[in-house]
Amino acid sequence: MTILKKIREIVLDTETTGLEHEGGDRIVEIGCVELINHIPTGNTYHVYINPETQKMSPDAVRISGITDDFLKDKPTFGEIVDEFLNFVGDGVLVIHNAAFDISFLNSELGRLNKPLFKLEDAIDTLDLAHRKFPGAAANLDALCRRFEIDASSRDEHHGALIDSLLLADVYMELLGGKQSGLAFGSDENTSEAMTVMHNTKQSRQKRTFKPSEEEIAAHNEFLKSMESPIWNKIVI
Repeated sequence: MTILKKIREIVLDTETTGLEHEGGDRIVEIGCVELINHIPTGNTYHVYINPETQKMSPDAVRISGITDDFLKDKPTFGEIVDEFLNFVGDGVLVIHNAAFDISFLNSELGRLNKPLFKLEDAIDTLDLAHRKFPGAAANLDALCRRFEIDASSRDEHHGALIDSLLLADVYMELLGGKQSGLAFGSDENTSEAMTVMHNTKQSRQKRTFKPSEEEIAAHNEFLKSMESPIWNKIVI
């Protein structure tokens, strides 16, 4: 039995104190969902983070429901960084609007002199959606509606883990539906797995003898039951 090479991806989302990490805004929540060959494994990572001296902006509180008081007893990013990086491991990050989340993650990692993520290594589902549905709304709510994914869990507030779980479903649909783990689609990020499947597939041995007269007669009889069979157009 041929076993395909395992593709491990981490669907990730964050919540932040505001929109400008250059201005001091910090990450306050991280949610991750593990996928193997594009299928959720049930393995997740979720943490709330104390942004230290940075306060939540009114807009961030309205969107996420996370308050300064709620965060005051939570661990700092420095206290969770190792467990977070261990969970991500060598997985490929899958993020909606990857530039935003990665810029915040790298801002936090840079403060601790940790290796940074590379934007070009991440899969941006916002870019996938724009390419698949040019001109259409591509935010998470719009994509959930398009693919008939129940997003009622984020009606009141957005959350990093809730959004990661929804994005995992959206990502599978963008790849071609929940059977994409079998078909792999044409996305360049799955080409390696497709190559492995192609290179390890065993070929059927060529038939080295001609069909018998009985086989030809049975085949011709079968063709009579079909309307304009393609075989009648083939000259042997």
